[in-house]
Amino acid sequence: MLQKMSKFTVRVNEETLQKFRYVAEYNARSANRELEFLMKRHIAEFEKKHEEIILNEL
Repeated sequence: MLQKMSKFTVRVNEETLQKFRYVAEYNARSANRELEFLMKRHIAEFEKKHEEIILNEL
C-alpha cells in the first residue's frame, strides 16, 4: 500500500546540515531518510514514555 508522502522545510545553519549529511552518509542513508529514521525513533520513545498517539484524536 502506498503512503502519501508530505513535504516540509527545515531551516538549519550550513555547518549543521553538512555534519548531518555526513552522519547520514555514514549510516548509508540520504539526509531525508536519516531525518525520517530519527523522527520515527523519537516518536516511538515518546509513545513508550507516555502513550500511543492516536491521530484521529488530534
